[in-house]
Formats: sequence, C-alpha cells, structure tokens
Amino acid sequence: MLKQLLFLSYLLFLCGCKQQKKESLPLESTPKNVDIAYAKGFSIEKKASGITILKILTPWPNAEASFTYALIPREKQAFITLDKNEYDAIISVPIENIVVTSTTHIPALEALGELDKLIGFSDTKYVSSKAARKRIDTGQIKELGINESLNTEAVLALQPDLVVGFGVSGSNSAYETLQRSQIPVIYNGDWVEETPLGKAEWIKFFAPFFKKETEANTIFYEIEKSYVDAKKIAETAHTVPTVLSGALYKDVWYLPGGKSWAANFLKDANANYIWKDTPESGSLSLSWESVLVVAKNAEYWIGPAQFKSYTEMESSSAHYLQFNAFKNKKVYTFANTVGETGGNLYYELAPQRPDLVLKDLIHILHPGLLPEHKPFFFKPLN
Repeated sequence: MLKQLLFLSYLLFLCGCKQQKKESLPLESTPKNVDIAYAKGFSIEKKASGITILKILTPWPNAEASFTYALIPREKQAFITLDKNEYDAIISVPIENIVVTSTTHIPALEALGELDKLIGFSDTKYVSSKAARKRIDTGQIKELGINESLNTEAVLALQPDLVVGFGVSGSNSAYETLQRSQIPVIYNGDWVEETPLGKAEWIKFFAPFFKKETEANTIFYEIEKSYVDAKKIAETAHTVPTVLSGALYKDVWYLPGGKSWAANFLKDANANYIWKDTPESGSLSLSWESVLVVAKNAEYWIGPAQFKSYTEMESSSAHYLQFNAFKNKKVYTFANTVGETGGNLYYELAPQRPDLVLKDLIHILHPGLLPEHKPFFFKPLN
C-alpha cells in the first residue's frame, strides 16, 4: 500500500467556477504589475493606496475559476474600506502566523526567514526540512490531518491568520468550513506550473503576506541565474544522450509528458527525452511493450518512479531487464534522497531549487561539464 501511495504521489508531482471578480478600489490607486517572468498561475498588482491584489489564475489543471485576494497593510486598515463581496479573501499583512498544506510551501517560508510563523501543517510525517522537523518535534508546528480531510477543529483552535491550500477541483468541505469561520483560505497552484523556473517563482506568491517582496526577488534572481548559467553549460555538450523515464504501475507504464515539468528539465539539460514531442503537460500512460519498442536502447533512465535499487526493480518486473540503461547500470533516481522521517526531499525542495536538479542532470548526462558538482537529488540506483 505504501508503494502505491508513493507511486501515486510521483504521478501527481509529474502532472499535481467562479467568475473573476471586478475590483473596486480608490480611484487614485493606479495598478503596478509585479514582474512575474515564468509563472503562469498567479499575478500581483501593487496599488498606490498600499493594497496588494493577488490573483490565482490557475489553481488546478484546466481550472475555469480564478481567485482574487486583497492584502491590506495593518497600519492602513483603519483608512481603507473594501467591499468584501469583490474578493475571495481580504488579509491584513504582515501576517503573524500561517498554516500550509503542501511540503512545497515550506522551502519558500524557510528561504524568506518566516518558518517561525508556520504553526500547522497537514501530514507532518512527510516534511523533510531539518528546521521544520525541529519545530514539529517541539510542538511548534501542529499536525492537522491531510489536505483532503483537514482537521478543521484543530485548525480553528489555532486561529491562523491564513491557510494556504491546494486543490484538484473547487470542492473542499474543510476549506469551506474554515472560510465560514472567518479564516482566510488561499489556493496555491505551484504544482500546476510546467516549467522549472515557473514553479520556483512562486516564492513571490508568499512574499506579500510577510512584506518581503524585495527578499523574494533577490532569492529568485539568484536561483534563476544559477539555472540559466547551468543551461548554457549544457548547451556546450558535444553529445545529446537519449533518455527514458518512469516505470510500471501494475500493467501501465507512467512517464512524464513532453510539456511537463520533468520533461522541461531534460530539455534544458540538453538531453533527447524520447517522449519530448508529446503534447501532455502531465503524465503519459503506456504499455510496457510500446515503451520497449522506442526506449530499449536509451542511454539513460532518469526517474524510475519510487524504485531505489536494481534488485527492487528486477523483483517488481522482469521487463526492466530488457532495457540497455538497466543492463548498463545507468539508472538514476531521486527516491534515495529522503528526510529523517522518510519524506522525499525531491517533492519538497526541487520546485524551489530547480537549479540543483538541472545541475544533477547535467552532471549525469554530460560527464565532465560539471565535474565539481556533488549530486543532490538524482543519484545512481543502488
């Protein structure tokens, strides 16, 4: 059962109606868009009045709904009146405490120096951050169940200033209960982004809640530069190796679609991902026979789902032995990079640090281009 849950988490990670509301703000509030260069799922506007308008454009795949939130500086609350019907939530900033529901939210809080504001999390056993684990162990971060069935009584007892949630649809009874109790719930759609830098840019989503926009811009700029520089190095490679990905789950082989987050990493690493031309931004579902026909001679196998060793793969299916990458011991996995409680660090930190992922792949696929790089996420299968 645990393997099934891990495999389903892997698939979600590869992939992971309300009318947009009109704004009614003071006339002198001329909008100024905050620069969002890669992320497609949110936008930020700064008003001359001091209000920040945060819009979530893609809260989940194929969403028809969008959400609009108004963030008001605490010192200006007494002087600004907004129509609550115009916004999905109105939040006073900076917030003093927060509840989040995905491990991908934690690195942004940590990078911004705001982890001490985190007072509750759903399913804490999957958290890998050492700083967050220390706060969990000392009771400073409370266990709140799981996102789909959040323990609303526990959340209400904490009375957070904000709950950052995520959803695969617009229906979540726990979120509705919290909102009726005047606790703001804001959707985060970082997992829907298709590009590595698009996911990483969601640190700018968290910044306005803490009035740390400048810090977020600096952090993202450093990550962006590191990523772009690594990509340029990959472009100097003299060879473009072929790459296979994914693995069987029961009788179906799941692997990243050509427009997915994982496929974009391989593209930027200057690899020939065999399914790069497929239009899917999530995962593909194929038979093992069809995979064998086109990928038997692939040079590398990157990301064989939850598998940690060659022995484990061979025990799971003899079909794997027919692939050259398996025979030649060129299979690389992120499944062996885990936190102290077994949570997968790739799921948690990779969206925030795509530069480390890209450097791992370049180090593997183009030996010699980054000789000093020490693999962080992707390592040889045991």
